Amino acid sequence: MTGAADRTTTGHEGEQPTGGTRLRRVVGASVVGTALEWYDFFIYGFAVTLVFNELFFVTDDPATGVIVGFATFGVGFAVRPLGGFVFGHLGDRIGRRSTLVITTLVMGVSTGLIGLLPTYDSIGIAAPILLTVLRMCQGLGAGAEFGGASTLLAEHAPPRRRGFFTSFAQTGVQLGLLSGTLVFLLVETLPRQTVLDWAWRIPFWFSFALIAVALYVRLRVAESPVFQRMAAQRTTVKLPVFDALRRYPRNFLIGIGAHICDTAIVYIYATYSLAYITKSLELPRWVGLTGVVAFGVVVIVLQPVYGALSDRIGRRPLNLFSVVFTAAFAFPFFLLLDTREPVLIWVALVVATAFGLAPMIAVQPAFYAELFGARVRYTGFAASREIGAALAGFSPLVAAALVARAGGQGWPVAWWMIGTAAVSFVAFLLSAEGKDVDIAAADVSGVTPR
Repeated sequence: MTGAADRTTTGHEGEQPTGGTRLRRVVGASVVGTALEWYDFFIYGFAVTLVFNELFFVTDDPATGVIVGFATFGVGFAVRPLGGFVFGHLGDRIGRRSTLVITTLVMGVSTGLIGLLPTYDSIGIAAPILLTVLRMCQGLGAGAEFGGASTLLAEHAPPRRRGFFTSFAQTGVQLGLLSGTLVFLLVETLPRQTVLDWAWRIPFWFSFALIAVALYVRLRVAESPVFQRMAAQRTTVKLPVFDALRRYPRNFLIGIGAHICDTAIVYIYATYSLAYITKSLELPRWVGLTGVVAFGVVVIVLQPVYGALSDRIGRRPLNLFSVVFTAAFAFPFFLLLDTREPVLIWVALVVATAFGLAPMIAVQPAFYAELFGARVRYTGFAASREIGAALAGFSPLVAAALVARAGGQGWPVAWWMIGTAAVSFVAFLLSAEGKDVDIAAADVSGVTPR
């Protein structure tokens, strides 16, 4: 049975392309679709830092407006586990690809509607309320996006190169971050009043056009051969979430803890650092935005490198190295930012990314896919990961509050980063190596640590 399941990994159904062509199509659809969806999710964070504190969260103190804005940013994380459970259930019941089409629509429409919202000056308190509701819709879609795209990739990829091919799911995430940053960098070249009047809406309107692109690439991809086999043999389960919790309780907890550190630090690097650089350090916005662009480029370049390396040495060593480096570099990171020298600020972001964040997130898709059996993989992956995201997703809010309490100094945030790294270190330490797991098997009990 295992051999038959493995053969379907690069096989074809009906008129689907075969071999390498099919795999390249899956990789391309994953990168493009994930990039477009995470573009939607990330631009909200940029808008909080750059304009929402003046247009929606109006207070006498700009710093308070940023804190309130980051609270709504975190709301998107609070609902992500719900998205993971709901859409994960669908992914394990009706298919990976079909569910990803649904999440694309949820994410794209809610983001586009943000660009149509009236501001606080027009409708008062209803403006931030509506904005928060749409942010929650973004969170629902995001809660299943990465897990679904990664599961689809893992179940199509050749076993010995699973780390390499699944790393492209993270490449899509970083392309979303990079494109969102570039769009806001262009918007910021306009006069400030023009940005506040209407130009801030452009990145959100753009999402309506991106929906069509995402749907096009995803509808051209074949369903996972692993899911096709389960559907044909009628071995899918009715309630995947209960089966995931019952069969893999320890791996589920490991999945939660594993996502604490990278969630916390990616939004400190890519989102909160913008606020710190512009508000606390009083530097021009382009300094922070340029640093985030460099951050995104480094991650994109290194994802397949670390993914391929994990196929040789395993996921666990890279995960442990990345959280240890993150903790060790936390204080140097803020010391470099506090120099107020643009070049040193960019160096801080690049080094933190290249050796701390990049290894961890490159192997994440394969790591999570190998924690759960095929029948509950989408649910177990998405739900455990997104609970971790919910616990650490308020990181920009925590960072803003800590810096405000410390009189504008960043050292308390470094301690917060070390704390999140410690949590994920324990999770990775308790995890077992999964690079040799049979991804087509209904159960993967063999990877549960003893």
